[in-house]
Amino acid sequence: MDKVSQYERVFNRFDENGDGKISPAELRQCVEEIGGEKLSTEDAEAAMANLDSDGDGLLGFDDFLKFVDGVKEEDKVNDLKEAFKLYDVDGSGCITPRSLEKMLSKLGDSRSLDECQLMISKFDLDGDGKISFEEFKVMML
Repeated sequence: MDKVSQYERVFNRFDENGDGKISPAELRQCVEEIGGEKLSTEDAEAAMANLDSDGDGLLGFDDFLKFVDGVKEEDKVNDLKEAFKLYDVDGSGCITPRSLEKMLSKLGDSRSLDECQLMISKFDLDGDGKISFEEFKVMML
């Protein structure tokens, strides 16, 4: 079963009244069951306002796909931020050859400073000799 079919099954499960739309109340229940977190009425209505493409105050299937993909993208970015912090050992907001060398050493993959500079140069899009978070995202995605 492909992802769209899986999402359609989930959508249909939460479309309790079968009208082909998810209401703010149905969205709250959906988020709670999937993520275990409570979504306030205000947050559900704000999500609806942001995702509702036809202005009817409800989420159609296409809107639901945008919502699900948006959550996944946010999770990916948060995971990348955590990984980035591991390499940004000095808290400068970027990965330097020295910080890469330190982290790789901690991971048991010791490299020389020159090797680390070469590794960074492959993904250093702006040529400043460091990897910013945006460059890290490009590298990882």
